[in-house]
Amino acid sequence: MKMGSPSMGGSKRRLSSRGLGGALREQRARLYIIKRCLVMLLYWHD
Repeated sequence: MKMGSPSMGGSKRRLSSRGLGGALREQRARLYIIKRCLVMLLYWHD
């Protein structure tokens, strides 16, 4: 399933992994998961 945004795979610009970059990636992952759950809920309720 290829649905992820292209900015997730090859990020060449790397901030500090443990600092702002890490927090940003964490938030992005969380948003992505929440979005997937919302889509599932929207399409699953009959």
